[in-house]
Amino acid sequence: MAETRKASRFVVPVAVAGVAAATIGLVPALAASGDPDLPEITAQQLIEKIAASDTQTLSGTFRISTDLGLPSLGGLASGLGGLGGGSGSSSADPTEKLTELVSGTHTLRVAADGPERQRLTLLDGSDEYSLIHNGDDVWGYDSRSKEAFHEKGAASGAPEKEQKLPGTPKELADEVLKAAGDTTSITVGGTAKVAGRDAYQLVIKPKQSGSTVESVKIAVDAANGTPLKFTLSSVQGGKPVVDAGFTKVDFGRPAASEFTFEAPQGTKVTEGAAEKAAEESGGDLPKGFEEGFPGLGKGFGDSGEGVNVIGEGWTAIAKLDTGAPAPRTDEAPKELQGFLDSFGDKVTGKFGSGTVFSTKLVNALLTDDGKVYVGAVTKDALVDAANAGK
Repeated sequence: MAETRKASRFVVPVAVAGVAAATIGLVPALAASGDPDLPEITAQQLIEKIAASDTQTLSGTFRISTDLGLPSLGGLASGLGGLGGGSGSSSADPTEKLTELVSGTHTLRVAADGPERQRLTLLDGSDEYSLIHNGDDVWGYDSRSKEAFHEKGAASGAPEKEQKLPGTPKELADEVLKAAGDTTSITVGGTAKVAGRDAYQLVIKPKQSGSTVESVKIAVDAANGTPLKFTLSSVQGGKPVVDAGFTKVDFGRPAASEFTFEAPQGTKVTEGAAEKAAEESGGDLPKGFEEGFPGLGKGFGDSGEGVNVIGEGWTAIAKLDTGAPAPRTDEAPKELQGFLDSFGDKVTGKFGSGTVFSTKLVNALLTDDGKVYVGAVTKDALVDAANAGK
């Protein structure tokens, strides 16, 4: 029990890997070879084509390859004493299962019929994990463990549940384009063939120095404006951080049976927290939750300063104060200590001293006095921001 309490002090630095995963999002990918001869188009016209696209139905297969440059996570779970998931968690819970997409290469099947019905299936040999959204219900089913996860809520909560499903290339493209401004260069970088369809390549690059992002490339269907492929590259070079795209796609309406689910006999079903809370409270949210998570704006510690954003555009840095000195890594379980040391670099400056935890996309500086600086920026940019804060 004492070991578990000690390990819990190191959750914040380990969560840097999770920040990177959230920043990337979960999106489809991989293209076929060939450069089609298409009419010339400007970047503005291509952006307008994406904005005007209204693809409501599709089905197909995509592959996603993710390389954050993280060290191996082998043995980490045991070193944390089971902190990665409680004994009551389900292997079918999408918040746990879909973290597999943070590394390696995966093949998935996807189907969508408007905003109310989507299905995504993660293929792993003869085993499958399916995530199904149909109206007011979200089901997750793991064929290997024969476990299911079910989330159900009021119709007004549907948008929140939709966000639990992995985003499409269009959703990710929309988010990138929203952030485009004076700090961004947007051009058309030729054409490509993706899943047998002709596409234009939209190339997005930061104008600012200090960002870890080298470029974002979005392959856009020449006929209907739907993004088909998404590639995020780091200034470190090597494999892309994310290379995701369709290998097969059909824009017809999928069969209704794609979005129905009935747990097979013998399946262990776990109800989501929202469903259980609604049952216990007669349908009302627990006190305080109707206005969001209690204390979110007050920081992580009693004396925390909350989250402040330094800078703008691609080099924006989030600063927060945990309100407590950083834990000493030499007190961590040996498996966790090895993990932290393998991607953490000691740094010093006017701010004092601390450790920078690095990935190919998101870096975080945890100072010894408990401040955290996080952003898709270089290590030097984090140190400069910490020095400027003194």
